[in-house]
Amino acid sequence: MSNPDLLRSAALWATQEMGRVHVGDRRRTQRLVTVTTALAQNPNGTLPTTFTNWKDLRAAYRLFAEPDVTHDAIIAPHTQRVAQACQVPGEYLLIEDTTTLSFNTHLATADLGPVNDQGGRGFLGHNTLALRVAGWDRDQVPSVTVLGLAGQHCWRRPKAALKPKQKAKAARLARTRESARWMACLAAWLPAPAGVRWIYVADRESDIYEVFDRCAAQGAGWVIRAAQERALLAEDHSVFAAVAQAPVRGDLSVKLRARPGQPARTMRMELRACTVTLRGPWRPDRQLAPRTLQVVEVREVDPPAGSKPMVWVLLTSLPIHTLAQIKRIVGCYIQRWLIEEFHKALKTGTQVEASQLATGRALQALGAVLSLVALRLLQTKLYARAFPDQPVRPGQFAPELLRLLAARVGRPRGGWTQRTVWRGIARCGGFLARQGDGEPGWITIWRGWRSLLTMVEGVVLYRTIRGKKCG
Repeated sequence: MSNPDLLRSAALWATQEMGRVHVGDRRRTQRLVTVTTALAQNPNGTLPTTFTNWKDLRAAYRLFAEPDVTHDAIIAPHTQRVAQACQVPGEYLLIEDTTTLSFNTHLATADLGPVNDQGGRGFLGHNTLALRVAGWDRDQVPSVTVLGLAGQHCWRRPKAALKPKQKAKAARLARTRESARWMACLAAWLPAPAGVRWIYVADRESDIYEVFDRCAAQGAGWVIRAAQERALLAEDHSVFAAVAQAPVRGDLSVKLRARPGQPARTMRMELRACTVTLRGPWRPDRQLAPRTLQVVEVREVDPPAGSKPMVWVLLTSLPIHTLAQIKRIVGCYIQRWLIEEFHKALKTGTQVEASQLATGRALQALGAVLSLVALRLLQTKLYARAFPDQPVRPGQFAPELLRLLAARVGRPRGGWTQRTVWRGIARCGGFLARQGDGEPGWITIWRGWRSLLTMVEGVVLYRTIRGKKCG
């Protein structure tokens, strides 16, 4: 899955991803490969902007109208391959998060459910991103490559709200809850074999007591940002108060990404850590057992004027004996932003929410295809980040593409490396590559990649026309 040849050929990649999908008929599978190839080359969310030929567009519509073409059928071969890849000896981060896919303007689309309290319609997607750790830097931040999606679950919420009598705590806890999705994909795996280390990473929404139990049952470590004022077994305060009273163990510089209204900045953080035993919460059928774990507080020192200090409280099963171990826990959590980047690639890059398909089932099936398209570029970008100086291998890119890239931005003196080729591609998408600009984001890389593909297509078309005239 971390193969650097991922962008060599959209058709080859689509065959690898979709060739084993079972959708009731082999011809449908072949059509799915064709549609996926086109979406990989021109991901615009809506099928009419991808297929300009009416015959091809009609075939794509027919494909997604088939009842056997479902989200689960499309995504299953991919997640199975990722699960197998995570059995190979090594360290892996399994990062989970949920995103909302809204189709508010699609009034004629059936089978959509509420996604918020403002009348939004659509469905939710819960993703588990599997990363293989290639190494750790001086600050214990892991260098990673993307294996793929270890799990993806899509569902629509029922339209009916809870009845008044169901709002009692016991009834809410007894019913089937959305919170069961957290760590569900890993719970279906066999326990980690010898030489394999899984570390589950998630944000505050997954601060659920049962998640700790699921991780422990699978032999997985975890790093989860705390949200609950969890009571301690033998002390009269919460995990937040306990770690705030712990002595400072060291400091760390953390780069905070730009957010709406907030520029990117480097924060100096103080690190505290302690071990606590949580009081087991009550459930309708039993009292859960106490659990001992570690708590790490990451607190910003001297924030910018007018800004509140950034504070992360992390619950973890990982050791905290040394400062390096504490930094490694923070380094694992820092990589959680990658799943946000994946969701941004899915929504902004592939424009999945622009689709006008007629049913929720068809939208979810298209979402599965576009999820793999979004993942494709994220994989290659992170491969280049993990191995920046590795030369571009023969056959990794079409010769025409490299020649066009050299003509557009110039060929590097030492030849193309993973880093220089992706910076060059990003320059075709608007990246200026000025000193101090940092590394390009996936959006500019995607724009540049699509621009180069268009140029390659033009060269091929020109040669074809010229060949016909010469004949």
